[in-house]
Amino acid sequence: MSNKDFYETLGVARSASDDEIKKAFRKLAMKYHPDRNPGDKAAEEKFKEVQYAYAILSDREKKTAYDQYGHAGVDPNMGAGGFGGFGGFGGFSGAQGFDFGDIFSQMFGGAGGGRAQSYQGADLQYGVEISLEEAAKGIKKRISVPTYEECDVCHGSGAKPGTSASTCSTCHGSGTIHVRQAIFQMQQTCPTCHGSGKEIKEPCIKCRGEGRVKTSKTVEVNIPAGIDDGQRIRLSGEGEPGQHGAPAGDLYVVVQVKAHKTFERNGLDLHCELPVSFATAALGGDVEVPTLDGKVKLSIPSETQTGRRMRVKGKGIKSLRSSAVGDLYCHVVVETPINLTERQKELLEEFDKISTGLDRSQTPRQKSFFDKVRDIFD
Repeated sequence: MSNKDFYETLGVARSASDDEIKKAFRKLAMKYHPDRNPGDKAAEEKFKEVQYAYAILSDREKKTAYDQYGHAGVDPNMGAGGFGGFGGFGGFSGAQGFDFGDIFSQMFGGAGGGRAQSYQGADLQYGVEISLEEAAKGIKKRISVPTYEECDVCHGSGAKPGTSASTCSTCHGSGTIHVRQAIFQMQQTCPTCHGSGKEIKEPCIKCRGEGRVKTSKTVEVNIPAGIDDGQRIRLSGEGEPGQHGAPAGDLYVVVQVKAHKTFERNGLDLHCELPVSFATAALGGDVEVPTLDGKVKLSIPSETQTGRRMRVKGKGIKSLRSSAVGDLYCHVVVETPINLTERQKELLEEFDKISTGLDRSQTPRQKSFFDKVRDIFD
């Protein structure tokens, strides 16, 4: 299915009313209906596009999501729509949304009568928080997610023990009813049995006729090394169970990496501040630098200034999809000493006296500053 604008597909403005959208749909559905265009694949594809667009724009919730997020708001594979917050769960369009094949048959009387409808389980989302170290090295996490299990009182029948479900008196077990509108014969889910084909006169007290009850299960998630904040992991079939034998939905684990007290991540690279003493910055020397793997030595050149960036190769984050590894960038900050002893003050005062009249080349920042001041007043 293309990502063409749904309003454009139906030929209506975004401000179109529900009646205008419905009218446009009917006109296009009649034009491209397969019965009117036998063997025309292009017309069949156009018909499906029109039907898909109407399925979204005729549903208030989906229309709102589409207006706000575009295709991402109604397509779970694109990642934006349908999520709840971190630590919570939200259904995607799956079972809660429309069934494309079902809509196709609803509008034009497709096959499938005489059999209860099946609904795939909804996709779920779970937010998991990890540290930067765990993101860099990978980790396995065990999480508890909500699910359903067969009711142990009615054993999945939904009926009170000692009774059983009977064939639905409205749809006679087909799970659907047929409604004629104009030239179309529409097939809709039975309002009495909701597609199951069975009618429960005396529902189970525990599950209230659902045949299943809410519970939770523990799932192990393998979080790979190199994963970044906001990325998600799909666990196929670990979402909400389907109904009437339909497959379960998927579980999407969204990773949130906690802020680190020392490092900031930018792609595969790490950045940190590196405090350096006044003497080491001026004379040079070796300092210890923290990394995610422990400390390493870094040589500070003499006459180093605040803001200088120094690279420690290969101490960043490993790529999620290749063997590439990022680097660690240390941003030098020359520290001004505090809580000086009397002796330290004497030495600094002596240094200041002998520094009077230094050549401008020995104080590059000061030279630059006074040059700018001179330019202002010249």
